[in-house]
Amino acid sequence: MKTKQWTDPIVDEIHDIRKKMAEESDYDLDKFVARLQESQKLRGDRVVTRPPRKLKKP
Repeated sequence: MKTKQWTDPIVDEIHDIRKKMAEESDYDLDKFVARLQESQKLRGDRVVTRPPRKLKKP
């Protein structure tokens, strides 16, 4: 008996959005990243920035 795989509608929506963004960027990673960076500039209050962390010495 084959069971149907459960899907999460929120994850499906995220996948659809990512696919649409990739298509709009012609599947060009540089264009995709530039679009994300421009979006961050427009929504600066929503971007999380963290100070650099010191690495522990091995």
